[in-house]
Order: sequence, then structure tokens, then C-alpha cells
Amino acid sequence: MSELISNTEYKSAMSLRDTERGIKFIKDFFQDNLAQALNLQRVSAPLFLRKGSGVNDDLNGIEAKAAFKIKDDGYSDVECLFSLAKWKRMVLADYGFEQGEGLYTDMNAIRPDEECLDNLHSIYVDQWDWERVMSREERNLDFLKMIVRKIYDVLKKTEAAVDAKYPQIKPMLPDEITFVHSEDLLDMYPDLCPRERENRITEKHGAVFVIGIGGELKDSTTHDGRAPDYDDWTTPTGEGRIGLNGDILLWYPLLNRAIEISSMGIRVDAEAMLRQLEIRGAPERKDMPWHKRLIADELPLSVGGGIGQSRLCMYFLRKLHVGEVHASVWPEDMTQKCKEAGIMLL
Repeated sequence: MSELISNTEYKSAMSLRDTERGIKFIKDFFQDNLAQALNLQRVSAPLFLRKGSGVNDDLNGIEAKAAFKIKDDGYSDVECLFSLAKWKRMVLADYGFEQGEGLYTDMNAIRPDEECLDNLHSIYVDQWDWERVMSREERNLDFLKMIVRKIYDVLKKTEAAVDAKYPQIKPMLPDEITFVHSEDLLDMYPDLCPRERENRITEKHGAVFVIGIGGELKDSTTHDGRAPDYDDWTTPTGEGRIGLNGDILLWYPLLNRAIEISSMGIRVDAEAMLRQLEIRGAPERKDMPWHKRLIADELPLSVGGGIGQSRLCMYFLRKLHVGEVHASVWPEDMTQKCKEAGIMLL
């Protein structure tokens, strides 16, 4: 069911044409600086993949994919992307990327099973997918935090650049990002659900990286779902805790809630993947082509993630609805509500 958070005091600081200019400015600036910070090369990415290859991201394993058949290929089945989490790692191997090098690309996905279309959620997803080769010695929490800090530095630079170009938009990111484990959040706020825990901690600190998403917590729940075959959410860290992955969250006063800007992490090795496939009751995936390559040590160890392009533009341009920074299809009642609230959807 669609929901809309309205704000009677909201009025866009920019016209539609200025918004479009701002979107391009932010995307160009951020991706150039991200590539420099993480030593990434831009590559081309597909919009759809063959069904059954095991390369597409399965999210939580229950969401339906947009799919169609190719007439001139014997009516073979293909499916639109959810994300490029596994595809990127395959490209690192096939293109010959070495340790400390990586790639980024524009990822455009369709998620028709999105359950709640609202200010932040759309059936259309656009993000920068990135992936970087790492060594086995770097598979630890300290290395993950180092990468997160590099990304956060790029966010800070982007905010400063937006402030210089659009003085009506004032900076609000804190100087540093705060790290917190999902197990600590459970201890801190045992009576709250995971989303409310995120809101509470992010409002306090402004920018937070929540560590350990997908693994089982001590109350037998998970902070949020993760597929079993890309992020490593079961490996014990040096602190004896689950998870070498996490989410970057920013506090957004216009919506009075935290916004997830990035989901990322150190990727599974063969051992972690097989363990997580068993946990999720999907051991048969190990026989898919992509999974066989990982087991055969044909894919490099890597760290990677996705960074939401529209959410980033929404945050930096101080927009109330993601439809103000990307074009999608919305329920008729939401379109009408946005019109009445003065929200100009693209």
C-alpha cells in the first residue's frame, strides 16, 4: 500500500529545470570522486540477464523479477536486474582487475514486488554499483571501516560542492560517520523494531554505519534480510561478532527518519557462501554457473556495494519525495497526494 509523508512547510528550493541540473551536477561530482577515492574504473553494465545463471541478485529470495522472452533466441527467458552484486565480481575476474583496483557502473533495476511505495521507495532503482579486489588479509572489520570512511569523505566533499553551487542548501552531515553493530542496537533498544532502532541511533549521530546485517541476532531475529551469496554476514570478526557488511544511514530531517544511502560489505568466499546457502535453505544454488566459479576459486575476493543515486540527489537537493529526482510510475492516489502537497514529480 502506498504511503506519503507530507510536510506542510515543504517547498522545493529549486524549479524542475534547476532540479534536473542539480541531479546531473551531483551525479557527475560524486561518481568522479568515488572513482578516485577507491581506485575504480567505470564499466558498462547489462539491464537484464539470462534466467538461471545465478548471476542476478535474489535479494531475500522471494521477490518476483520482471521478465520477458527473446524471440530470436528461441524464446529464451531473461530477467531484469535486481542489482549487480554478483555480476560485478565476475567482471573483476574476466577483465583482469588486480588487488586494490575496482569498477563502478550505473545499475538500473525494476522491482515490481516493492511492497510500500512511498517517499523513499519506487519500483525503479538506480544506483552506482561498485566492486574492488581485495586480499584475504584484508577480510576484516578494520578494512571495511576504512572503505566506509573513504565513501563518507566523498559524501562530505559532495555536500560542500552542492553548498558552494546552491547556497540556499545548507550542509548538515556530521564531521565523521559513527559505527555501530546491529547486536549493540538490539541491546540499546530491545523494545524497538530494527527500523526504529536505525532512526533512533541515526538521529543521535547524523550519519551511521550499521554493521552485521543478515546474520542471526541473539533474539533469533535478523536486523534485515540479505541474500546468502554476496555479502558475508556470518564470518566472526575480531570482536567475535557476526557480519562483515552493513548499511550507511543518514538522518533526514525533512522526513524525520534515517535514509539508507548504501548497502555494502566484504563479499563471501567459497566457505562463507556454502555456509550461508545452507542457513537459507538454498544449497542447490551451488550448482549454478556463477557459484561454481566461486567454489573453483575463479573469482577474486572483493568488497563492494551499491550507492543510491536518486536517494543521494534527494538528500543533497533537500527533496521530500524520490519521485522529484527520478521518473517512475506511482499509484494514482499518491500522484494526487503529491500534487496537493506541492511535490513536483518528474
